[in-house]
Amino acid sequence: MSLDTRVEPQDHVVLFYDDVDELADSVCQYLIEGLEADEVAVVVATAGHISAFESTMRRAGIDVARARSERRLVTCNAEAAMSRFLVDDWPRSSAFFTQFGELIRDAAGTGRPVRVYGEMVAILWDAGHVAAAIELESLWNDLRQLVPFALLCAYPTHAVFGDENEASFHQICECHSDVLGDVSHHRSPYVESAVGTLEATRSFSCDSRSLSACRTFVMKTLSSWHLSQLTDDAMIVVSELATNAVLHARTEFSVSMTWANGTLRVSLGDSSKDLPVVGSPLPTTVTGRGLLLVSIIARRWGIEIDSSGKSVWAELSA
Repeated sequence: MSLDTRVEPQDHVVLFYDDVDELADSVCQYLIEGLEADEVAVVVATAGHISAFESTMRRAGIDVARARSERRLVTCNAEAAMSRFLVDDWPRSSAFFTQFGELIRDAAGTGRPVRVYGEMVAILWDAGHVAAAIELESLWNDLRQLVPFALLCAYPTHAVFGDENEASFHQICECHSDVLGDVSHHRSPYVESAVGTLEATRSFSCDSRSLSACRTFVMKTLSSWHLSQLTDDAMIVVSELATNAVLHARTEFSVSMTWANGTLRVSLGDSSKDLPVVGSPLPTTVTGRGLLLVSIIARRWGIEIDSSGKSVWAELSA
């Protein structure tokens, strides 16, 4: 099964896959998208998976040898890399930052954006070092604050799902900006109440470029949740709320989405306590219809005020 693997420069996405064919298809789609956009693709995987990825990319028409020679494709053996920063099966942050900071800075030194695929976390998890895997996810996030790159991680579903993994699975999902893979068939209490309940949040800066990023976030999230039928309405809602935040609140803002009991809740929070107003624009007026549109599209909507600012939310039914 091939998934929508389009990423933004600062995305950190996790893929849960059922078999190696699904992994190869999805990872190679992610890598090929980067290569075709003249980005640098860095692969940190087992030797067997690297070989499988390269074979899949060749069948898709990618000149792997040329991509390597042009430094647009960089591969790194995951087990060998881990041996250089693990101490007693725990990631040593300084060694990790030295090794992968240099690797990614070298890749970025070509002047191209960088996207990384890594499965060291899955190797740690599969070996029973679950806390170490979560720590490594956090180190990847810390590194992304120092060097910009997109990151895709992957875990086999048979290893991470199950009642005994509920809390740890929740922590893994919280380390990522998006979750890919069909988790709907896994009926553990955690999947039902957390990932099956489906929550996603992303922060945005106060500028016009964030409007497009908001829509992309909504589209990709709903696609990964298999709720594409709500995409059009949800994108209208988030566009109007985000436009209000940029034009009127003039602060950074966050967009949150929650799916539970057949209802999608889209919420936008900012640091301003100024309340938005539903306008009554004239037919010839260009602006002022934002909340009016939201009120028409949403099953219900509202505003919540707290010490940090306000949150405007809207609910959509499937």
